Amino acid sequence: MLQHSWLHRRDLLRRAGSGAGLLGLTTLLQSEGLLRPAGAADASNPLAPKDGHFDGRVKRVIWLFINGGPSHVDTWDYKPELEKSDGKELEGFDRFTGFFANSVGPLMKSPFKFQQHGECGKWVSEIFPNLSQHVDKMAFIHSGHTESNNHSPALFMMNTGVPRMGNPCVGSWVTYGLGSESRNLPAFVVMSDPKGRGLPKGYSLNWGAGFLPSVYQGTWLKPQGDPIDNLKPPADLNKSRQRAQLDLLASLNRQHLQQHAAERDLAARVESFELAYRMQVAAPEALDVTREPDHIQQQYGIGDEKCDHFAKQCLIARRMVERGVRFVQIYSGGMENQRSWDGHNDIAGNHRGFAGETDKPIAGLLADLDQRGLLNDTLVVWGGEFGRLPVAQKAAKPGRDHNPHAFTYWMAGGGIKGGTSYGATDEVGHKAVDDRVSVNDLHATILHLLGVNHEQLTYRHNGRDYRLTDLAGNVIEKILA
Repeated sequence: MLQHSWLHRRDLLRRAGSGAGLLGLTTLLQSEGLLRPAGAADASNPLAPKDGHFDGRVKRVIWLFINGGPSHVDTWDYKPELEKSDGKELEGFDRFTGFFANSVGPLMKSPFKFQQHGECGKWVSEIFPNLSQHVDKMAFIHSGHTESNNHSPALFMMNTGVPRMGNPCVGSWVTYGLGSESRNLPAFVVMSDPKGRGLPKGYSLNWGAGFLPSVYQGTWLKPQGDPIDNLKPPADLNKSRQRAQLDLLASLNRQHLQQHAAERDLAARVESFELAYRMQVAAPEALDVTREPDHIQQQYGIGDEKCDHFAKQCLIARRMVERGVRFVQIYSGGMENQRSWDGHNDIAGNHRGFAGETDKPIAGLLADLDQRGLLNDTLVVWGGEFGRLPVAQKAAKPGRDHNPHAFTYWMAGGGIKGGTSYGATDEVGHKAVDDRVSVNDLHATILHLLGVNHEQLTYRHNGRDYRLTDLAGNVIEKILA
């Protein structure tokens, strides 16, 4: 006899409700970046390499952060008129432009001589005898401007696109969008000043992931002692026991993730344990610059007391990027004033000293990347959080105060039109006046060179889609090859 199975109203609602719940879960996983189409990057590994929006000219970035605010008029932005006007008052100058309104002096010429270099004839300060030989590889941006005259917000602005703490930095956005080509090293590595001068203001928030999953934050290599905590396993823990512990931990975490899909940091936590395990083998090798031939070490300046520390960091950066690390940031200078490029006093001594520490290592890095073919798909960026004023800051040995209205950056590498200069400041270097470039424009250009459309790289947080460039930013097309 035919049996009929009747579906009661309560059963119908229960079954339909389960289906709606699955649809809701799918939408949630998709919005959190944990669900991807077939053939896309493995969602279980948030650092798996991903395709950009288009073919990028570069695969990786090395950002040389000149911490403290280098003076553009004493480095790359030659101003003959500033020399002619030395000692004169700057008409209409707002003494609150910088940080010390009661120490404003007259216009002050650069204490350094400038000469032309390269086929492009670029005028360069005497403090860069080695970097001046590479100007035909560089595109100079002379019309940068930012929003704050104070270090912390200006650092946050340059690193995250907004002048306040809590947002993801450029390196985090890049690794979120593109992942990493290395399974055994961090996707994003940060090195700070190793000479006891401290971290930049804002500390690790400058390389933090903000509201992105924490797996995308920078891995800071400590300047003293072991560069990474717990890089060596305990002596009583053999590989088989360690592997068994990690497998159990991963299994428990994945079970928990299935029940709590909204906990977006859990997948990142699972991957962080696995990455730490793999790094115990890969990182010591990558960080060991003594494996390099003597002539390469000498090219960077290793062994030279003046620049040895920064030379090692630059060589580590090259070893990292050739092993697939996506983003490396090196800070020259520490907390403030004479411990960084923050030349409030004795601009001549301050900049000559820090240039002496960095000139040969960075030139060595450019030459090494070039001879290995890595410069073709690596972007090297040089610059700080703001520039400095053309007027003197009164002191026994005069310096220069902060200038948010003008700064210079340069870029070199894949996709860059070398030997070019873009934008301009006024005749004494006070303000950017031609083809002004915002921090958002810089970020948009870096992302573009990596194959990422800055308007499409977004992350939903607190009910809205965020991006690195917020609601601004234009690619600087004229510096692109």
